[in-house]
Amino acid sequence: MNNQTSEQLNEQREAAEQAAIEKRRERLKNESTRIIEIANNESYSALKCIHQLSVAGGATEATYIAIEQRIVVDQDPAGAYHLALLAQNTPDLPIDARQLIELVVNKGDNHQRLALLKNLPLPPVELIKAQILASEDGEAIGQMNAYLQINPEGYGSHHMLSSGQSDQIVPLSRGNSNN
Repeated sequence: MNNQTSEQLNEQREAAEQAAIEKRRERLKNESTRIIEIANNESYSALKCIHQLSVAGGATEATYIAIEQRIVVDQDPAGAYHLALLAQNTPDLPIDARQLIELVVNKGDNHQRLALLKNLPLPPVELIKAQILASEDGEAIGQMNAYLQINPEGYGSHHMLSSGQSDQIVPLSRGNSNN
């Protein structure tokens, strides 16, 4: 009888766990639908969508695609920066991180370029370097040169942290003046 009670408890626990998983799945599906709606209808909403995605704890593939499309339509370097970092940390996302990185390098400001340099595991160092040098922004050039002096290969903070050096992931939240 004790064995039967134990089996029943296990079955009840498994059923409760399965119900919790289904409930979470349904909640994520609803949140994804809401985020897609925002991305499809609000210009420069990528940062808002990425934040909502983070709060929800995940989303459907369609959600990530909708956010990427919003970024491309708006040519939004701030949104591109954050989604590119997310893509670098989650390699199975259905987005083109290279396209996002190029958008930041080509349309972003030097603060965003320096943040890419420091935060991507393998940043496009030469592209970033060329854009910062072309800007003739002495402060940004100095920051870039100082960073590349201690990290000549341009490996991002992820590499530096794992090699025992300490650096901090640079948040990019100055906002977008187009919001």
